Amino acid sequence: MVSRAFRELPELGYHIPGPRRGPSIVIQEIQLQGIIRAVLGGYVLAPRGIHGLGHWARVLECGLRLADKTGADVRIVRLFAVLHDSRRENEGTDAGHGRRGAEFAAGLRNSLFVLDDPDFERLIFACDHHTDTDFHPDPTIQTCWDADRLDLPRVFTKVDPAFLGTAAARDPGMIRWAGERSRNGIVPRYVETDWDPPAG
Repeated sequence: MVSRAFRELPELGYHIPGPRRGPSIVIQEIQLQGIIRAVLGGYVLAPRGIHGLGHWARVLECGLRLADKTGADVRIVRLFAVLHDSRRENEGTDAGHGRRGAEFAAGLRNSLFVLDDPDFERLIFACDHHTDTDFHPDPTIQTCWDADRLDLPRVFTKVDPAFLGTAAARDPGMIRWAGERSRNGIVPRYVETDWDPPAG
């Protein structure tokens, strides 16, 4: 969940550059299947648990919908969706799980995905701080966090628009669409066929 409003960037040993907008972003397709396999290879919780595959897929779908309106870098949105909870150790608060996810992402960089340094810093910041910082001026980071928060109804938590940082996420239609999918545990078909296919 969220705990405090964004005031200033904490000193964490990395630099978040100014927002990137417009056609200067070069979109390179991020292939998620290999990343999913790497995540599941060391995932200690149930893959279909409340912070597992279904959640990652709904965060991905929310994030991509939001990115159409916010201009977020969809490569980072896609990676955040499957990495932000990738190294959870329990289904509760699990202090430090964002940082562990960020560290795991660093180990996959340049083998399973490629991002330049500024974009990689955005990804690790988004993962590291998705539960302890409410708002960020960078539209890609905020889109990641809003996508995650839109899936809160799965844990019987109502989405509060006051803790959504983009106008696209605060749109009542978006909250309603995401909430229905979250409450009903909707899992996109590609999770079954591509992300976690049955053995054999």
